[in-house]
Amino acid sequence: MALTEADVIEALRPVHDPELRRSIVDLGMVRKVEVSPPSVSVTVALTIEGCPLRSEIQRRVSEAVVGLDGIDTIDLAFTVMTDDERAAVRQMLHGDPRATAGSQPAHGHAEGRVIPFADPASRTRVLLIASGKGGVGKSSITTNLGVALAARGKSTAVVDADVWGFSIPRMLGVTHPPTVIDEMLVPPEAHGVRCISMGFFAEEDQPVIWRGPMLHKALEQFLTDVYWDEPDYLLVDLPPGTGDISISLAGFLPRAEVYVVTTPQPAAQKVAQRAAFMAEKVNLEVRGVIENMSWFTGDDGKCYELFGSGGGAELAQRLEVPLVAQVPLVVELRAGGDVGSPVGADTETEVGRVFAVMAEKIDVELAPKRRYRSELRVVD
Repeated sequence: MALTEADVIEALRPVHDPELRRSIVDLGMVRKVEVSPPSVSVTVALTIEGCPLRSEIQRRVSEAVVGLDGIDTIDLAFTVMTDDERAAVRQMLHGDPRATAGSQPAHGHAEGRVIPFADPASRTRVLLIASGKGGVGKSSITTNLGVALAARGKSTAVVDADVWGFSIPRMLGVTHPPTVIDEMLVPPEAHGVRCISMGFFAEEDQPVIWRGPMLHKALEQFLTDVYWDEPDYLLVDLPPGTGDISISLAGFLPRAEVYVVTTPQPAAQKVAQRAAFMAEKVNLEVRGVIENMSWFTGDDGKCYELFGSGGGAELAQRLEVPLVAQVPLVVELRAGGDVGSPVGADTETEVGRVFAVMAEKIDVELAPKRRYRSELRVVD
């Protein structure tokens, strides 16, 4: 049988928009298909002008069409959605801002929307990566743990809640800002991890001088106005200490798990425990301790404990939680963060293997015992 327009559309249905993770057919991006063997003409409507992933969409469409029965080439053209079409896409993916009882609930700050991760039916595990003080490598741990979880096949996202010391975009090597579709933010992705950060909205050398209410509102928008698409894991890189942001996030994410990062020396461990005690006071569960900069392996193969030893184990014992991992001090970890090439998925390296084990432990051994099922409801 001769190839038809319907055949081409069905071949394009498995092709997903790389940012929205939905079929380009279901999103209404496929506009015109003409079959004229040995060639097919296809027009695709991009969500925005200057779409940063246009070349990736072009590659995926071409691979799906070329090779169909009797087709050797594709004539691919692009256009751009109208404002109304973008609004329809936003409503499909992110809810209706004018939602009424019985319709799809909305998720977004501007319309008073709810935070999806606070819903008991949400399957996303939220991991708050905390520390009592700065300089312990908390953002580095967050970045590389996220990459390691993604390497396990988990859908992973990061919220850079360290509003004053934002660094996640640089550490992940993100190359473009979020895409805005009718006021819905689509987070960029690198190394299999999506992220949102104040770094997208402020220059790298620009100080963020905000008081508590503005911080609260910004974090709420990060959790509601961003299209997260229910990842398996949402890691939140908290700022050091126990201030406004940590308190706000405890209210926004009541089911979050807290992991405390410390370095081995007793002085750092004593400060780190304050973050753990703060979590307990706001009814968040501390699930484990991660010790960073545990040792340095010299060229002679000997491990040197430059920052002392025992702090992570002592803190874990006091909190009655596991010591999830001890991360060595290595040049690759620092250098990878500087240039956006994290080593968390490189199991050929000493530190990469540590992050792989850490990710497996959190994913398997420390998985919550209670399972939330959206289809199970209590009926009055």
